Amino acid sequence: ANKLRAALTMLGIIIGVGAVITLMSVGEGVQAYITEQFQSIGTNLFFIIPGSFEQELKRPAYLTLKDVEALENPAEAPDIRRGAPLVQGGASLTIPGKERFSDVSGITGAYAIVRDWDVAIGNFITAVDEQAQSRVVVLGQTTANYFFPDQYDPTGEFVRINGVPFRVIGIMAERGGSNFQDEDDVALIPLNTALSRIFPRRTNTGQPRLSFIYVQATSEDRMDAALEEAAQILRQRHRILPGEPDDFTAISQSDIIGTFQQITSVLTVFLGAIAGISLLVGGIGIMNIMLVSVTERTREIGLRKAVGARKRDILMQFLTEAIMLSTFGGGIGIMLGARGAALATYFLREQGFHAVLTANAITLATLFSAAVGLFFGIYPAQRAAGLNPIDALRYE
Repeated sequence: ANKLRAALTMLGIIIGVGAVITLMSVGEGVQAYITEQFQSIGTNLFFIIPGSFEQELKRPAYLTLKDVEALENPAEAPDIRRGAPLVQGGASLTIPGKERFSDVSGITGAYAIVRDWDVAIGNFITAVDEQAQSRVVVLGQTTANYFFPDQYDPTGEFVRINGVPFRVIGIMAERGGSNFQDEDDVALIPLNTALSRIFPRRTNTGQPRLSFIYVQATSEDRMDAALEEAAQILRQRHRILPGEPDDFTAISQSDIIGTFQQITSVLTVFLGAIAGISLLVGGIGIMNIMLVSVTERTREIGLRKAVGARKRDILMQFLTEAIMLSTFGGGIGIMLGARGAALATYFLREQGFHAVLTANAITLATLFSAAVGLFFGIYPAQRAAGLNPIDALRYE
């Protein structure tokens, strides 16, 4: 009966510590996953998109090739190494007997450089392809495997994009899941070809409209300077007056990572508070069982005091029992939490997620469970230590 009672008492501690360990492991894993996802975009990189949250809807916001030329001017932007314009959208890709809706991106040769993405088979898009508006395409691994599963080298084959035939000239190296999507499910075509045949988007002055611009800084240390230079150039080109909001948004990897880490931190704290309630319930359970134990062992306490046990000895005895009970429950909770983290990793393995169980989390959980036992064991221990030995020996 006592063993069952002790097990039920530890249940709250076990659940609370297990939840804390699982949440901390998943939280660490999420932060590592987010960092990895956005670092895969490229090095020393930020991107600029048209429009901003502060912009009033008085005029449309555009990015153009002239903006890219201005950003690449070393006299105006010495901390910017290169810009990579991009126009992007979904499109239907077909070959006889097969069809797939994939992301199609119109890009320049700079795209592979800023994204640090190699070609596995064949060639990448060249300046000649861009100038000639060639109907050539470089496929991602997922797209290539779908259309040509039995061909190691499908270069020379044709794929229709929105009905327009394109010759396959290369296959990109496998990138895997990054940026929260399958980056290998893509078709890359020359920018000018995309603007003329697939995405003929124009500004009100007739200039081609870009989806966004990748901008690579000269080094990581010069990222802030490059961001400032880009903002000044675009504000000047777009005739934005002092005090007016930008009609574009520049976003760096650190901005995105920081935002997601703030979100995950808030969620971790919120869910941790829920787990803390379980620990509180477990602590109250420990206090209750220790009070019952004091009542059941009243004669034992009286006998110990009668043969010379001091008040401090009785206090330490019951405090030690409470701490051991709580810590033992915490140990079981740590093992269950580690199992929960392993299950999270197992179910999310295809997305490349791995929960991270750190020594700090284990140490914190152990110390916290011991602290719960100490805090909630003080009152029962003091009550036991304060018993009168004569009254205790008379207790029936």
